[in-house]
Amino acid sequence: MDCLLRQADSLETLSEVVVDSAATTAHLRTLHGEKMDRWGTLVLAYKTLGVVFGGLVTSPLYVYPSIKFLKSPTEEDYLGIFSIIFWTLTLIGVVKYASIALKADDQGEGGTFALYSLLCRHMNIGILSSKRASTNSSLSHSMDEVTKKQMLSAMDGLRAPFPSVSKSLVEALSATVLVVLFLLQKFGTSRVSFLFSPIMGMWTLTTPIVGIYSIIHHYPRIFKALSPHYIVHFFLRNGKEGWLLLGGTVLCITGSEALFADLGHFNRSSIQIAFFFTIYPSLVLTYAGQTAYLIKNPNDHDDGFYKFIPTAVYWPIFIVATSAAIVASQSLISATFSVIKQSVVLDYFPRVKVVHTSRSKEGEVYSPEVNYILMILCVAVILIFGDGKDIGNAFGVVVSLVMLITTILLTLVMIIIWRTPCGLVALYFSVFFVMEGVYVSAVCTKIHEGGWIPFAISFFLALIMFGWFYGRQRKMEYELTHKIPLDRLGMLLSDPSVQRVPGLCFFYTNIQDGLTPVLGHYIKNMKSLHKVTIFTTLRYSLVPKVAPRERIVIKKLGLKGVYGCVVHYGYADSLNLDGDDFVGQVTASLRVHIQNCSDGRPSSPMEIQEEISDLEQAKQAGVAHVRGKTRFYIGKSCSWFDRIMLAFYELLHNNCRSALPALWVPLPQRIEVGMLYEA
Repeated sequence: MDCLLRQADSLETLSEVVVDSAATTAHLRTLHGEKMDRWGTLVLAYKTLGVVFGGLVTSPLYVYPSIKFLKSPTEEDYLGIFSIIFWTLTLIGVVKYASIALKADDQGEGGTFALYSLLCRHMNIGILSSKRASTNSSLSHSMDEVTKKQMLSAMDGLRAPFPSVSKSLVEALSATVLVVLFLLQKFGTSRVSFLFSPIMGMWTLTTPIVGIYSIIHHYPRIFKALSPHYIVHFFLRNGKEGWLLLGGTVLCITGSEALFADLGHFNRSSIQIAFFFTIYPSLVLTYAGQTAYLIKNPNDHDDGFYKFIPTAVYWPIFIVATSAAIVASQSLISATFSVIKQSVVLDYFPRVKVVHTSRSKEGEVYSPEVNYILMILCVAVILIFGDGKDIGNAFGVVVSLVMLITTILLTLVMIIIWRTPCGLVALYFSVFFVMEGVYVSAVCTKIHEGGWIPFAISFFLALIMFGWFYGRQRKMEYELTHKIPLDRLGMLLSDPSVQRVPGLCFFYTNIQDGLTPVLGHYIKNMKSLHKVTIFTTLRYSLVPKVAPRERIVIKKLGLKGVYGCVVHYGYADSLNLDGDDFVGQVTASLRVHIQNCSDGRPSSPMEIQEEISDLEQAKQAGVAHVRGKTRFYIGKSCSWFDRIMLAFYELLHNNCRSALPALWVPLPQRIEVGMLYEA
């Protein structure tokens, strides 16, 4: 009670200081702060060009070549195609992502995991929704493999001035550039991408200029196609062939998911400013210019980008296009690292090494294992499926499915969290679900033409994620069933054969209410426990970040020298701590807890001092970190499903990294206790 009163007094004093400070600085903040905020937002908007919009703004490289064209396309056909592209960009890009999805952030974080965490906190979601999140995540990972069409399409520009250049050489050059790009990832996004925003700025500026020239020179009336009736007439004329053509036009919205997924790296205003004032107009003018050229040259659609570039600026545009394709690939590689990190933090993916490559930007991460696996898969996709249309079909499947899943999740957010009126929800869902459903139906007809690639990659990743999640859940169930209560620990320690040895021990456990069964196994075999033992649980919360003051929670467990500690982390937080720094943070929090609160039991100053002295002596005597190395014992009574899934989990578990290296715990301080859990 005294502890609570002291905290209340300190909070009251602090609030008075804050109020006084706010009163004296409000005027300065009004005059100066808004200007700084506006300037900072504009700077961020410029930076988004090199990170967020790489995939979207380079889509003109491959949209027309990916379209399975009509036998003899006419002027009306091209006007209908441009109208489809324009309204797809407008409805999905402007309305869905830039105007609606960006508002569904989770404390500043965006993407699939933000929607998932929002829904988890507002409704009771079980394993089914976990599968849905992992499915969307695995589709996003597979997008990184098939999106190498950007690089292939850019490098294909060599074949126009040099017809002797073969497709094999273009594929080899594309693969070489990608290998170099992957090898540079270890240096960090900031160092690798310092030229990215200028490159994308040049691309965003030059392509619409060429588009305007093409419109004036070839077909000035192109913007009459903005009328939706051209879409209706297009489908009435072409029927099934027009529907199948949607498998290529859907690629015009490639990368739109990044508007939402990269929200945590920037902010809503900066992304909206960049999209509304640069990216969207640039894309509309570029596609209009391409279409204007193709109306006059209807048989050049297989190379719809480079053919419409004037000869005088061909090579400068080729250099900018290749550089922009590299930027687009880099942004997707970085996004994959971020998603993998979030998956590991949420315990949906086996632990891999995650390196933070920037001291100031926590979102910049790099995973060596993931990097080299991606490199191998990307090079294999290019060399084996070098035909641009095959990769384009695969890309279309991924883009349409990810958009459809996001639409469903956003609809749930509107209903459950935002409490949006039913009429608006129905309007949103009917428009986007029907529109994206039609796109999905069109691209699914191309499963046998390369569309199976993302499904194969997604199935493999989803299998890994589900196998890991299933095994972790079974282990948690066993630990909760066989946990050791505190009174049982007291009985174990009262045994004369069990000694309290000098030192400080961090005993890691997955459960908070009770103690891990590994503890009983440890005491039974070691016949000892350190004088100061802190049962530590690393708890990942479904929030992006946890405030530093709320990160470490300490409590006494009622036995001398025995404490409980919960370390809270959000899915966007960094767990990479120096071992000594981690020990220092926990012991400092424990010292404050001993001084201020005694868990309801009055303590004399002498007892408090003695407790703090024991803590310091234990820390000086040496620190040990103990964790269980548990495995499943799969008996004959197990079902065939458990036999397969738990064996698969054991395979993953034996080849993944330990949780302790994330805390940078020195090897000499680690102790692993082996134990079999009966399945």
